[in-house]
Amino acid sequence: MKKVKLQRVAPADIEARSMELIRQELGERTFPAEQMPVIQRVIHTSADFDYADNLVFSANGVEQGIAAIKGGCTIVTDTQMAFSGVNKKVLERFGGKAVCFMSDPDVAAEAKQRGETRATVSMERAAALPGPLILAIGNAPTALVRACELIDEGRLNPALVIGVPVGFVNVVESKELLLTMEVPYIVARGRKGGSNVAAAICNALLYQASNNARE
Repeated sequence: MKKVKLQRVAPADIEARSMELIRQELGERTFPAEQMPVIQRVIHTSADFDYADNLVFSANGVEQGIAAIKGGCTIVTDTQMAFSGVNKKVLERFGGKAVCFMSDPDVAAEAKQRGETRATVSMERAAALPGPLILAIGNAPTALVRACELIDEGRLNPALVIGVPVGFVNVVESKELLLTMEVPYIVARGRKGGSNVAAAICNALLYQASNNARE
């Protein structure tokens, strides 16, 4: 076996070292202070530096998301994978919770009866929830399109929409639709995204909220 020189990094220091390497590779590029932790964590999750250019933030989008977390918001995801990736322990410290309706039998039954996707019905379920909401959409463009429709109808008023579905069919279009809405957003323009990216953005906001609370 060919010898490969590996860095010796203590387990507790691996993430910090990764973030340091990301900052080095970004070079002299600068980003707003509140956006940088989000960009870094998405790159850390994906190893894809394209997100330094692809992530688009509405004015005060990060601040609105952090405020919602501090206010005990509900994070609604469009996949169980994103739900699993959200740091619910940190969220619960603020009195919040994460939910995903995609596996609910009644959601599946209604979607089949109406000829809609489960993601569409899930966003309608989200619209009925009380309190501040963060929508973390990392997979289904139909979820993002329905969320935008509900916002336009005045039936849904999320504190933040994380619009990062991945794929080819209506993915770019759904993101561009969100960019026209009068709502705080974080969007990954183009085809890239995913449940892991949605969870990473949620966690970046959660950790900023947690750090702010300790200051």
